[in-house]
This record gives sequence, C-alpha cells and structure tokens, in this order.
Amino acid sequence: MLVTSSSDLAAICGRLAQHPFVTVDTEFLRETTFWPKLCVIQLASPDEAVAVDALAPGMDLAPFFDLMTNPAVVKVFHAARQDIEIVWHLSQRIPTPLFDSQVAAMVLGYGDSISYDQLVQRTNGTVLDKTSRFTDWSKRPLSEAQIAYAIADVTHLRDIYVKLTAELQKRGRSEWVAEEMGVLTSPETYRQEPERAWERFRNRMRKPRELAVLMEVAAWREREAQTRDVPRSRVLKDDSLIDIAMTGPKSVEALGAMRSIPKGWERSRDGQAVVEAVQAGLARDPKSLPVIEKHRPPSQTQSATVELLKVLLKMVAEKHHVAAKVVATSDDLDRIAENDEADVGALKGWRRELFGENALAIKHGKLALAIERGRVVTVERPPR
Repeated sequence: MLVTSSSDLAAICGRLAQHPFVTVDTEFLRETTFWPKLCVIQLASPDEAVAVDALAPGMDLAPFFDLMTNPAVVKVFHAARQDIEIVWHLSQRIPTPLFDSQVAAMVLGYGDSISYDQLVQRTNGTVLDKTSRFTDWSKRPLSEAQIAYAIADVTHLRDIYVKLTAELQKRGRSEWVAEEMGVLTSPETYRQEPERAWERFRNRMRKPRELAVLMEVAAWREREAQTRDVPRSRVLKDDSLIDIAMTGPKSVEALGAMRSIPKGWERSRDGQAVVEAVQAGLARDPKSLPVIEKHRPPSQTQSATVELLKVLLKMVAEKHHVAAKVVATSDDLDRIAENDEADVGALKGWRRELFGENALAIKHGKLALAIERGRVVTVERPPR
C-alpha cells in the first residue's frame, strides 16, 4: 500500500500507535545535496505494512513524527543512524524508544556491522530481491516493484526484531543493546554545527596557526554547504581545505597561487570569503584555541601490549559470541595500552566486565594468555 495523503497517514499512524513496536525504514537521496532528501517512508506493525510517499503534494509528516516519539511504541530500525538523521533534520526530534537490529546482531555475535540482506538471510533464510536497490526514489510515479521492494524492508524486520529480542532476553543482553542506544538517541550525534566542522581534520594539524585557520575556513565551508544545500566538496574540496589551513594565504593572489585551487576560483565570491576566513583565523588569540594533542609513536612496550589485547579481544568475542567491533575498537586498545583511565567504551559498563578488566590485568602482568587444547585462554599469574 502506498500512502499519498496526509489524512491517510494520520489514520495509519493512529493504528500503528496501538502496537508495542513498529518497524521503520526510509529511502532518500543525498548525492547532490547536503541534507538528505526524504523520498519514501516504510512502516510496519505486526498487522500491516505501508510505504509513505514523502514527496506527495501537500503531505504533512507530523503524524509520522509524533509516532516516532510516542513513548509507548518501540521504533525498530536497521543501521538507524542515517534514518534518525533525517527525522532529526526535518523535525528536531529523535525516535525513542529505539531498537537497532544491526547493533543487536553485533551484540549477539552475528558479525561486525552485518548488512540487512545478510541478517534477513541468517535469521529467516530469505534471499532479498535487490533489483530496486539503486533506484531513483525521487522519480514519480513509483512502480509496483519499487513499492514492494521498499515494504519488504520493514516486513522482514518484524521477524528479525522478534527473534533478536527473544535471543537477547535469553542470553541476558537486552541491557547491552539499551546502553548502545544512548549514542543513537543523543541530539549531539546529529547536530552539524559549523563551529565544530574542523574536528573532522583535527589530527592533520600540527601548529596552532594552522588549527586557527582550519577552524575558520571549515566553519565557513559548513555554513555555505548547509545554506546552499550542496555537498561540502561542491563548496571546497577537503584537500584544498587542508592545503589552505597549512598555507594560510592572506590575499586572493596568494590563494590563486596554490596548486589545489582551480584557476580563477580565487577571484570569485567564495575566494574572497576564504581569504577573509583565513585572516580571521590568523587574528585569533592562540590561547583561545583547543590544545593540539601531539601524536607520539607508541613505545615498544605499548605496541606489544596492543598486540596482546588484540588476541584477548578475539578470544572474548569468540567465547561470548559477540562482535569484536562492538566490544572494543582499535583506538580503544591503543588508549588502554597508554592509560589505565582512558575514556573509552571498552572500560565502561558491560564491556569493562567482559573485556576491560582482563585487558588491564594483562597489561600489568596479572593475567597471561596461553594455548590450551588449541584455544587461547587466560591464566592467572602468581603475585611477584
């Protein structure tokens, strides 16, 4: 069923709100825009499934946004972040309560960042039809094949949700997934503030002067991309941004002399704006800048510790049937090797109990790794 009127959407959302959960997916485009362009919304309860034409003339999505924040209904997504970003951008609201089947699958050991297709096949034994995967969802009218493809994304998700929640309860891991939802439901995850655009490149800067210029030029680019609704690269490419931050051209002539700048671009309105941003960066008080963390190559001991932690992580993941990626990242291991009090997920909550405590014990020689019957095990070491 394809919903093309606001009144039908309101009626459907009213029915869906009577159920304990609803599965959700979206189809969107963003290749030529900064903000994702919402084209289709798919919704399903245990009783029905629909596709909503978000581009239908006069379509009011308010009932959908109300459903997304109904506290009595769990919203089930797969790999929810981009879908939530769309809801946040259009309504300044975040779907809650939330269940992400990709995260749940990782917690249950289905693998790192398992795709929807793979999860459907693993749980239901169904191979999905992928013929409409790369369709242009903004073109109208939508074909019957497109509508069927879109709706299938939420009908299979109903079965996945039932299976995964039962497995989580059986294995006592429901709280693990609930803890993971904290990041996905935080507005901070989706706010794209121009003043923070520089953070994507913070590790590329070595001098305060470079950082100051980067902060100003990156903020300008972010504002322009958002205002024009175009990808950042359409305003200024990343390589050019970094080059400008490191070079700090104070005039349009200096900007035009840079190899990464297209010929003549410096004489455009954007070229003048970039020069003004550079000058603003150079005028900043160095004391007002964030502290640049100097990268220090790991010591031989730290490198050896990281290698041991990698082995421990693999052992823990296999033993407890949980994806290694959801327990600890490579950055987590590096930071644990350097600092016992590192602010990383692997040293918090269920991860600390599962992995973090043993990681610290191995680091300080209280535990050792050994091979027993062809498998890696931990062995307590006697006090020195």
